[in-house]
Amino acid sequence: MTLYLLFMLALVSGIIAFVSLQSDKFSIARSIIIDRPPQDVYPEINDFHAWRSWSPLAKLEDGATEAFDGPPLGAGAIYEWSDDRRLGTGKMKIVESSQNERISIKRHIKKPIEAIENININLTEIGAGTEVVWQVSRRLDFMGKSSNILKGLEKRTGSDSEQGLKNLKSQLERAKA
Repeated sequence: MTLYLLFMLALVSGIIAFVSLQSDKFSIARSIIIDRPPQDVYPEINDFHAWRSWSPLAKLEDGATEAFDGPPLGAGAIYEWSDDRRLGTGKMKIVESSQNERISIKRHIKKPIEAIENININLTEIGAGTEVVWQVSRRLDFMGKSSNILKGLEKRTGSDSEQGLKNLKSQLERAKA
C-alpha cells in the first residue's frame, strides 16, 4: 500500500511539474487576403454589431444573451455575451482603432475558464486587396496551461480565427460581385 501511494505521489508530482514547465505565453496568428481594399474591410471589424455576420466569436446559441455598450464602433465599443453552451461568458472592448490599419481588442473571458486575451487585427493593403492578420495572445496560468495541453487551446483558437477570416472574406467578396 505504501509503495502504491508513493508511486501515485510521484506520478502526480511529475504531472504538476510537466504542466508547470510549459510556457506561460500563448499566441496564435492567422491571416487571409481579401479581394477588397482596407476601407471596405475595416468597418466590418471595427463594429461589433457587424461581427454577427462573420465571426465565430459572435455566433451565439439559442437562449444566449448579448449586450453592446459604449460608442457604437471604434475605441471604447464593448460587446458582452453569455452563452452556456459553446462560448461561455465574457466581454470584448475595442481599445485601439486605427482607420483602415488596425483594431486592438481586450477580451475578458469569465466562463468556463477565466482568461484575458489581447486580439490584434491588422490590415495591410496588397495590390487591390487587403491582408488581414488576426492575432490572439495571452498569459497562461496553471489552469490555462493544463487546458492548452488537454483541450488543444491553440488548435481551437486558431480554428475560430481561421473560420472568422474565411467568413469575412466570403461576405466581403460576395458583396463585391
